[in-house]
Amino acid sequence: MALELMSPAGSLESAMAAIAGGADAIYFGAGDFNARRSAKNISGEELPELLRYCRLRGVHTYVTVNTLLTDRELQKAASLISTLNREGASAVIVQDLGVLRMVRALAPDLPVHASTQMTVHDLAGAIACKEMGFSRVVLSRELPLDEIRFITERCGIETEVFCHGALCMCYSGQCYLSAAIGGRSGNRGLCAQPCRMAYGFDGGKPAPWLSLKDLSLCTHLQELEQAGVACVKIEGRMKRPEYTALVTSIYKKAIQQGRAPTQEEMKQLEQVFSRSGFTDGYYTGKTGSQMFGVRREEDARAARGVYAQARQLYEGKENPRVPIHLSFTALEGREMKLTVTDGDGFSYEAQAPMAEWAISRATTQEEVARNLSKTGGTVFYPEKMDIALDPMLRIPASTINAMRRQCLDGLTSLRRRSPRRREGEWQPGARRLEHQGEPGLIFQVQRFDQLSAPLLVLYPDYVYLPLEECVRHLPECIALQQEKGIQVAPVLPRIMFDSQWPPFLEMLRQCKKAGIGQVVCSNVGHAALLKESGFALRGDFGLNIMNSQALKELKAQGLQSATLSFEMTFPQMRDVSKALPCEAIVYGRLPLMIFENCAIRRGAGKCACKEGQHFLSDKTGRQFPLFPEPGCRNTLYNSEPVVLSDKKKDYTRLGLRYVRLCFTTESAQECAAVARRYDQGLTIEGRFTRGLYYRGVE
Repeated sequence: MALELMSPAGSLESAMAAIAGGADAIYFGAGDFNARRSAKNISGEELPELLRYCRLRGVHTYVTVNTLLTDRELQKAASLISTLNREGASAVIVQDLGVLRMVRALAPDLPVHASTQMTVHDLAGAIACKEMGFSRVVLSRELPLDEIRFITERCGIETEVFCHGALCMCYSGQCYLSAAIGGRSGNRGLCAQPCRMAYGFDGGKPAPWLSLKDLSLCTHLQELEQAGVACVKIEGRMKRPEYTALVTSIYKKAIQQGRAPTQEEMKQLEQVFSRSGFTDGYYTGKTGSQMFGVRREEDARAARGVYAQARQLYEGKENPRVPIHLSFTALEGREMKLTVTDGDGFSYEAQAPMAEWAISRATTQEEVARNLSKTGGTVFYPEKMDIALDPMLRIPASTINAMRRQCLDGLTSLRRRSPRRREGEWQPGARRLEHQGEPGLIFQVQRFDQLSAPLLVLYPDYVYLPLEECVRHLPECIALQQEKGIQVAPVLPRIMFDSQWPPFLEMLRQCKKAGIGQVVCSNVGHAALLKESGFALRGDFGLNIMNSQALKELKAQGLQSATLSFEMTFPQMRDVSKALPCEAIVYGRLPLMIFENCAIRRGAGKCACKEGQHFLSDKTGRQFPLFPEPGCRNTLYNSEPVVLSDKKKDYTRLGLRYVRLCFTTESAQECAAVARRYDQGLTIEGRFTRGLYYRGVE
């Protein structure tokens, strides 16, 4: 199967530009529930005609319904899904597991693609998506070719890869920086891009530590096709139609002709938009400082110079893109017949009275072919033609032209029709009984030495700690369980490529053998990976659970508890019907970003993860701690901890089974002091935040 090229359509004009540029598919938002809510998007009035326009031209339409939804938004989303199903969208792109559940109920024949916001980056994640009903998965941008190939060859569903456009520093779906700083959530489609601002490393000079250059894989398209990738995707729903047209046309020619772009085409790609050039660092595994850049004034000036040229690619012209087979018959004593068939199984037939005998000159096959070939101004072009013609007949050109027009009009009508699909029903279901009374307690630590006797005297139900730390202190962890009745649950790394999993699977085997029965999962792949392991699976914040339907889906996947998103307000948490025991993070520095390109190594000039505490600072002087993660990754934590020690009455009313205190930079003494304040319901001195639980996110 040929590599599909998908282009962004942030507006109706951009959709036209993408199609004129040669896109095989477009993706766009058609409501409030898409990850580019600031784009113009496609209005309700524009949607049906755009879908018909694309079906006629053989262009797939993938509609983004890829944000996290609260319970009170689900009904509106259900209406949108029903509309998309009825109007014939090719597929919907989804992040929220609750939305997936709704699509399966409302539109069982509507294909669903797993958004890159689901952070699928390993084979287990892709297999989980297949088992949940996705037909395609959009892989994380951070994957190198070997990992892409490994997943694609084995997962059993289509894979899609971003090939051009803006790169986020954080793994998509795991970025909470914009929400924490300004209340604009990337998971809700309103990221303010604070990663493009300057930060200082360990108090040093401000620099673009988090601003990556744009991605370009235009020289790797053949490799991706050979790896079995189904679709390559251009980012840019916030960009101008000229950008869409130019980038699409260059990539389309490269795919069709099996080549890399020319030097002139590469220059045009840089001119229309770049940040000091492009990068393919994740794809090639060559990460480092060379991947970073900012949008300069000279970049913007270069773009203005190519806009007029790019507009010529799509203004006022129709490119024929649907090949057809024309079969014409004119035989003595029979009606004339023309049948036109396309490659999608549509066919239309026109008939005319039998032709008369020629008096002076008979019509030739060449003349018939010439008239049948006049498809200009339509989306069709003749790919094959069969003509059966008696040699002594005279056929007026007007008759052939009329038959051709009738067939093309009929074929146009057939292609524009919505596909016939089943329509189902969805109901939110009965509300589950919630936990009554004070929630249980969970302590999460980065280091085992934070678990002092004064802390453990409060007898938490669970202790969470990183898997590697659990294995390093396995005897002590087992003692906690046996002597104090405190369950220990190792936390799996949020990000782990397939090539990096073997030692961690061995660690899990050691934990299981020693008597550890719980494990904390951060993405859908963990559940698929550990389904038969015998561990009780506890869902972490990285699963981005924001509504009742998503909880039901997690339960179906075998999880036994879940952490509600810290982007929710307390009333939104209370709205959730808790099909699983739920927990919430009520203390600690929130993890705002996780990234593949190690900031500690870049800042220190060497691997310095074990050499003290590192941080990034913003223009106000706030310091955001950096913690190393397995695989030479980093997590960036908030500058201030969430503190709710004096708000126990508020979070006790939410029906939560557990609340979690997350300790990161604190010493053992500080951990114990914080826990005591929570136990007593007293405030904590110093700078802190209430998080998003009261102010919420957009």
